[in-house]
Amino acid sequence: MRRNMRKRSKTTQRAIAAAAGLALGAGGLIAVNVYASAHESGNSNSTKRASQEANRVLAAGAATISCPDVGVKLTSVPDQARAVVDKELALLDRQVAEAYQRLQNSARAIQQDSGFANNAIMTPLRDKRVATIDRIAIAIGRSGQKPTGLASLAACSLRGTGQGQNGNQGQGQGQGAGQNGNNGQGGNGPVAADFVDITTVQPNVRGPRPSRGASKGAFRTRCGVNANKLYNSDNIIVAPGVDNGAHHTHDYVGNQDNDAFTTNEEFAAAATSCRNQGDKSTYYWPVLRLQDGTQEFDAKQLGGGAEGNTGRILTASKVTLNFVGNPRGKVVAMPKFLRIITGDAKAFTNGTANANAAWSCTGFENRQLTDKYPICPEGSSLVRTSKFQSCWDGRSIDSANHRAHVAFADPRTGACPNGFKAIPQLVQRLVYDVDAPSLKDNGKSSPFYAVDGFPEQMHKPITDHGDFINVFDEILMNRMVQCINTGRKCQ
Repeated sequence: MRRNMRKRSKTTQRAIAAAAGLALGAGGLIAVNVYASAHESGNSNSTKRASQEANRVLAAGAATISCPDVGVKLTSVPDQARAVVDKELALLDRQVAEAYQRLQNSARAIQQDSGFANNAIMTPLRDKRVATIDRIAIAIGRSGQKPTGLASLAACSLRGTGQGQNGNQGQGQGQGAGQNGNNGQGGNGPVAADFVDITTVQPNVRGPRPSRGASKGAFRTRCGVNANKLYNSDNIIVAPGVDNGAHHTHDYVGNQDNDAFTTNEEFAAAATSCRNQGDKSTYYWPVLRLQDGTQEFDAKQLGGGAEGNTGRILTASKVTLNFVGNPRGKVVAMPKFLRIITGDAKAFTNGTANANAAWSCTGFENRQLTDKYPICPEGSSLVRTSKFQSCWDGRSIDSANHRAHVAFADPRTGACPNGFKAIPQLVQRLVYDVDAPSLKDNGKSSPFYAVDGFPEQMHKPITDHGDFINVFDEILMNRMVQCINTGRKCQ
């Protein structure tokens, strides 16, 4: 649930943002018509091929929408353009979510008209994206060099989800995308094929051997498990100033003033759930839900049930936040307000380049899964582990694509890329006491669990991710660095 008490300024900001979102949507539709009339090739052969490809995917079973991720392609956004670009990128996400929803609800129309998916969903989506991407390029060009090649990212495609036609898997009575029936609760996952018995997985955890000069210490911060139920579907890093920018609900620990409109000054002045009050950092991740039919507070809201995130929200039984050192050498302090995202919320359609999900079970944590949810044996609990980037460019607290300013150390040697400095690495471990789902009856006797996500990502485990903003005070951050560099264990 969102906090009961909100600052009036933030309430006003949300109202303005909502109105701006509607204006952007309307502007996008107007621009679409102009752009289409000026640039549409009218090539009937290409349209026919697109329809044929859409039909092929839909005939194969459940489908989702895959679009190029424009945000990750932006390497430079001038400060003057950042607010506009962030809102337009968030609009792209909303356009995909709405198109996916229409696809999911159009099974009958698709069956009756072979060209419906392409003509009524995919082509309008492309046109909206053309207009939005054009506005992004124009905004950047007003203050810097206008990017080229972004227009090629407008077209999206239908992608099969790996479920066969009429594969009634999962729980719930929602109508599946394309030709399918019940593919998970609400029709968009997960499915039985997304789970695997952890005892059948071979040990696969390896890491670099620490060198003589390694920083072998660790610092633990204790910030609770979100027992106070601080939730929202914003994302202050990726979509600042945008209500429901994540399209899924997050758990929060640490800083208690965390939403899309929080400023650095407000972060620094806020309360924290961390035991050590010098840590006002924000740690957040998509909630895990048990698909048992529970109507949560957000069952009818965007970010929740209205976008396919349904079921009972599970609170972790344990949250461990450790900062560890570098296998090659000493670490330096993180700059205040450094932002780090680990993993990729869109990895199912984006591919695995930025995927960093790690699922396992207690007692089996030398076996980590990225693209499957584990089925844990009796007496073992589910574990989600996120390792954050541990190399920093020495200059920026954020970057245009929210990734370029930080990097992972080399997995074999532990070395940071040239020009980057080693910083304390956040290792976040979440433990859940959840019963193993029953696969033979598709979750009827023991329901599936799934991570929240963008609706078109089908609740795939590979989309798990985590977010961190450093709001340690300088004294505590320096103490952390000293502990790590001298090989001690501190908290």
